[in-house]
Amino acid sequence: MAESAAPSPRLLVLRALGLGDLLAGVPALRALRRAFPGHELVLAAPAGLAPVAGATGAVDRVLPASAPGRAVPRSLDWTGPPPDVAVDLHGNGPPSHRLLSDLAPLRLLAFAHPETPELEGPAWYAEEHERDRWCRLLRWYGIDADPADLLLPPPRTASPAPGAVVLHPGAGAPARCWPVERYAAVATALRARGLRVVVTGGADESDLVARLAKQARLPDTDVFGGGLPFDRLSALVAGARAVVSGDTGVAHLAVAHAAPTVTLFGPVPPRRWGPPAHPRHVALWYGPEGDPHGRRPDPALSRITPEDVLNALDRLDRSDRPPAPRRPGGENAP
Repeated sequence: MAESAAPSPRLLVLRALGLGDLLAGVPALRALRRAFPGHELVLAAPAGLAPVAGATGAVDRVLPASAPGRAVPRSLDWTGPPPDVAVDLHGNGPPSHRLLSDLAPLRLLAFAHPETPELEGPAWYAEEHERDRWCRLLRWYGIDADPADLLLPPPRTASPAPGAVVLHPGAGAPARCWPVERYAAVATALRARGLRVVVTGGADESDLVARLAKQARLPDTDVFGGGLPFDRLSALVAGARAVVSGDTGVAHLAVAHAAPTVTLFGPVPPRRWGPPAHPRHVALWYGPEGDPHGRRPDPALSRITPEDVLNALDRLDRSDRPPAPRRPGGENAP
C-alpha cells in the first residue's frame, strides 16, 4: 500500500483587521509567499476578506478571525499540528503575540515587546508608515520585502460606471468622515462640468449614501450603497476617473488598482497611512493629529473644503486618467 504524501508545512499570518489593513499588508504577504514557496500560507482575517486575500496572489486560505474594533481575537480555530511558522502582522503585542504563541509554532516572527521577552524581534516605531513597518519586520528576520509591491491584478469584472468619479463618504469611525454636504458640493460641481459621479458605501452605510445622493441629486443608477461585492467594487474603482474618500479601505483599494485618488486625511496623517508618492495620488492634510476613534468629524478633516478637493482633482496627472464619458445635459441629465 502506497504511503500517503506528507502534509505541506503551514505558515500562519495574523492580520484580523479591515480592508485597508489587509491591502497595506500585501507587500509583506507577498514577501512571505516568496520566502516560503512550499508552505500553505494561511491568513487569519475576517471571512469577508477572502476575495481580497485571493486577489493578492499570496494567500492560500483564510482562517476566519475577527474582533470588535481593532482588538485581537480571543482565539483562532486552528486545527492539526502547530504552524511551522507564525507571523504577527496584527500589532506589536503582547495579546497578538500570545495568541500565536499558544498555538506552539516552530517559529514566530513578531516585533519585540517587554511583556513577551521570550520573542526576539525589531523595535516598534509608532510613527512608521504601515506598509514600511511590516516589511521592516520581515527584513529583520532576513526576508526581503518591498513596500512598493502593493498593486493588485486588473479586475476581471466590467466596471458598472467606467470613467466616473467615485465618492465614498464612509469610514470606520465618525472622526474620519468628511461632512456629507461637502461631498454633495463636490458632486454638484463635477456634474456641472458634465462628469459622471457615483457614490459608494459599505453594508452599514446605506443611510449615509442615501443622504449624499439626495443632496447631490444623483440618479439611482449612480448610487452603489449597501456594500458592493468585492469584484464589482474593484472594477468600479479600477476604472474610475478618480476616487475621492477619507482614509479608509476604498482609498487603499484604489491605490492597489493604480486609480487616481484624492484622500482626505484627519485625524491620522498621511505619513502613516497615505498613498505612495505619485502624481496620480493627492493626500489632503492640514493637521493637527487627533483621536482616530472620535465620535464626530475631526477638526483637521473639517478644515478641508470642497474647493480643496476640486483643486486636487484638477491637479491629478491627466495622463493616468481613463477617458471620462460626459453625460449629455450635464447636471440635469437622467
